[in-house]
Amino acid sequence: MSKGILPKSLFAFLRKLKQNNNRDWFAEHKDLYQQNVLGPAVELVARLEKPLARSAPMLHVSPKPHNGSVLRIYRDTRFGKDKTPYKTNVGISLRHQAGKDVHAPGIYLHLEPAECFIGAGTWRPESSALASIRAAIDADPKAWKRARDNKAFRADFDFVGESLKTAPRDYPKDHPLIEDLRRKDFVAIAPLSEADLTGDAIVDLIVQRVKQARPLMRFLCDSIGVPY
Repeated sequence: MSKGILPKSLFAFLRKLKQNNNRDWFAEHKDLYQQNVLGPAVELVARLEKPLARSAPMLHVSPKPHNGSVLRIYRDTRFGKDKTPYKTNVGISLRHQAGKDVHAPGIYLHLEPAECFIGAGTWRPESSALASIRAAIDADPKAWKRARDNKAFRADFDFVGESLKTAPRDYPKDHPLIEDLRRKDFVAIAPLSEADLTGDAIVDLIVQRVKQARPLMRFLCDSIGVPY
C-alpha cells in the first residue's frame, strides 16, 4: 500500500479558491496553495515515476513545480468570456514522449471538488492523426472492438467527448462502426472520489487505472505510428 500523499486540505483550498477567484485573495494565500496543493501534486507525480516507467514507459512523468506534469493554476483569459484568473482544479498531464502537446495520446488526472477522474486517450487530435485513427478502425474493426470493449478497461472507463453530426468524409453513413468513426475525441474517463485521492492507495490505484487503459492507448498509438 502506498502512503497517502494528497491532503484533504487540497480540496478545501480549491473550494475556497472557487469562492474567491481573484488575484488579491490568491496572493494572500499563495503559501497555502504551494503547501497544500502544488507541493503534494508534484509529490504524487514523483511517486508515479518509477511504477509507470515499468507499466507505461512511453509516458512522460515529470515531477516539477513548473513546466512539468502538473499543469499551471493560471487560466488563459484572453479568448473566453470567463475572466476569472485561476483554475479551480488541479490538472496532471502524463503526456506521450512522442507528443509535444495535449493532442497526443496520454493520461490526464483531474482533481476538482466533486469532479475527480482519470482520463486516457487523445483529445482533439489534429486532422492527420484523427484520419489515421479512423483508418485503423476501418481497416481492423476486430482490433478496435477488442480495445474498445476490453473487460478490464470498461469496468471503470467510459468514453466521453464530441462527435460529428454526420459521417466523416470517405465513410458511409451505414458503416457498422459509424458511431466510433464520428468521434472527434478518443478519450475515456474513470471517475475517482476525493476519498480515493486522499487515501493511502492513491499511487496503486492510478497505476492500476493506467494499466486498464492500455488496450485503448496501444490501439491509438499504433494507429498514429508511435510506440506504447
